[in-house]
Amino acid sequence: MEQPAMINRMATPNLVLASQSPRRRELLSLLAIPFTTLAVDTDETFDSRKTIEENVREIAMQKAEAAGTDYKGPEPAVIIGADTVVVQAESVLGKPSTYDEAFRMLQNLQNATHKVHTGFAVVSDSHRHCECVTTSVTFEPMDDREIERYLEKMKPYDKAGSYGIQDPIMACYVRRIDGCYYNVVGLPVSRLCHAMKTFIPGL
Repeated sequence: MEQPAMINRMATPNLVLASQSPRRRELLSLLAIPFTTLAVDTDETFDSRKTIEENVREIAMQKAEAAGTDYKGPEPAVIIGADTVVVQAESVLGKPSTYDEAFRMLQNLQNATHKVHTGFAVVSDSHRHCECVTTSVTFEPMDDREIERYLEKMKPYDKAGSYGIQDPIMACYVRRIDGCYYNVVGLPVSRLCHAMKTFIPGL
């Protein structure tokens, strides 16, 4: 009766999420593997010489590597870093700093299709994996009053593009999603799980 438990422990190293985002914590918990979180402070400035996909991959890797440097656990760890951006007409929409900026972002997204790119990196002592997953999202039109109501109720100032697709209200205006829904929330769960099979045998 002891052998299966031993195999399970061997197959589940310490898993660390290099983020304090409550959304990413919820998504990673869908893998049903215990994990801890570690806050990191990295430069998320884009390099204009590189593509958006290259930038989010590199930022995700930088987060994972920074967490690896700060990690003080007794056992080796598998560390996950991620970065999500919203892109509309080749313009990167980050987190809004003011109400007016958030309002303008949401106006620009209405009745149009935009892309959400999430770069994620998985790092251990012996392996490294990094990729970018893209999802297209099409919104129904929101008039100014509806945008104001959403901003006042949900206050999405910590979200790229000034919205959370999982928010109550915002669900009323999503016409179409092409790709992974969880990617828009902040972590492409299926692709992450596939990549982690190299790091965690038996996953």
